Amino acid sequence: MLLLDSEGIPDWILFFGHFHPMLVHLPIGMLLMGMILYVFSKKEEVSRQKSIAPILWSTGITALISCTMGWCLSLAGEYDTDTLFLHQWLGISLALSSLALAYMAQFWSLDSYMSRFFKPGLILAFILVMWTGHLGGNLTHGSDYLSTYLPQPWRTWLGMAPREQKNEQTKEQPIKIKNLQEALIYQDLIQPTLKQKCWSCHNAEKQKGKLRMDSPEYMLKGGANGVIFVAGKPEESDLIKRILLDPSHEDHMPPKGKVNLTEDEISLLQWWVKEGAHFNKKISEIPFDARIKTILTKYTQENKSTENYISPVLKEQIAAANEADIEKLRKHHVLVIALSAEKPFLEVNAINAKNIGDKELQDLDGIKEQLVSLKLGGTKITDSFLQQISTYPRLIHLQIDHTRITQQGLSYLSSLQHVETLNLVGTNLTDESVVAIAKLQGLRKVYLWQTKISEKGIKFLHEKLPKLIIDQGWKGKWPLDTLIIPIKKPE
Repeated sequence: MLLLDSEGIPDWILFFGHFHPMLVHLPIGMLLMGMILYVFSKKEEVSRQKSIAPILWSTGITALISCTMGWCLSLAGEYDTDTLFLHQWLGISLALSSLALAYMAQFWSLDSYMSRFFKPGLILAFILVMWTGHLGGNLTHGSDYLSTYLPQPWRTWLGMAPREQKNEQTKEQPIKIKNLQEALIYQDLIQPTLKQKCWSCHNAEKQKGKLRMDSPEYMLKGGANGVIFVAGKPEESDLIKRILLDPSHEDHMPPKGKVNLTEDEISLLQWWVKEGAHFNKKISEIPFDARIKTILTKYTQENKSTENYISPVLKEQIAAANEADIEKLRKHHVLVIALSAEKPFLEVNAINAKNIGDKELQDLDGIKEQLVSLKLGGTKITDSFLQQISTYPRLIHLQIDHTRITQQGLSYLSSLQHVETLNLVGTNLTDESVVAIAKLQGLRKVYLWQTKISEKGIKFLHEKLPKLIIDQGWKGKWPLDTLIIPIKKPE
């Protein structure tokens, strides 16, 4: 197999090569069609052979063109050489076999000694097309693509790992850190992200841009454009530059059709490169700010996911609310929603009653025993209302974003020890309010976008409530603490 360095290869050759995946299906389809016509035809043997001769000629010619395109594609150096070598020569063998069969079908008579090889030749061509196609699929999708969902009885017979175990290896899994103090920054945090978002194109079998990212050694080596990161300088690192490009940009990574990195993952990669891109250090040995601490908290197994967690409040047995009290609230155009058919817990949502205020909401007292979720974003409530709900015993979710509440009002909420989520987005709260927030010992997540709470206030909350998830939202296009750098097109 002739392999050339992709550097210096004219773009038109690589462009021509990219048509290989499209054209390669044409000879496959024609060969299979010719075989079907031959097998099911009721004509005599001579007529059967001659009838498929044009199909076999077309198969051989298009297969040769496809082989040429495949060779051009291989010059990019993005594939495992062993698999590529076998795939290439099997493809060439298939093309030559098809041409030989076409010649036999058209020009040799049944009396010819060589005609006896026609049927075995068709069988050989069928084997070649299946084998070559399988290897092509491996080059494109990975060696385990076909076997991922193989039925369990077959897996056992072939000595393969059980399907459940296999799925765990290939399925994208959320990152979980058992012990934040002992976890390694690369092995436990960065590598799982790269494995989920980068390894499909940069692995032992496929190396886009001559880059492998499945081990520290290959990451340090870099790819066709050189090293992919500069330790301590994320703004000069190609890895970070490409991730931050607009998704529509041709150099954006991951490319179109692939799952992009989340804001948290981008922030972690920036932090890792900025702090030296270490492969062996523990997370606890590297300094991090409040934003990174918030992200790390999400990944610790000490924090139960929202999907699996059930508040103790929801396990209580209580009496249902009086229907008359519910009707009073509905007259104010608020939604009163039953959260369960088995238990009488309620949610009140003022999405259709933005002008509602303290006076109308006094009617909430009638259902305070059953009220667990209260959504009053954008309404006219004041601090007086917060004083009113401070006696509500089972309130879990409180959404009071875009309201006129102050830190004085928040101080009334210290008695609400069951509140787990608190939405304060778009309020005028300052650092003075974090003391009141920190008194909510059951709080699991707080939303603080568009407030006047500084990093100092965020740090205070982290110190008082280490497991608290603080969502600071966005500032412009990027997360609050994301490093924003000028982007140049990678050379």
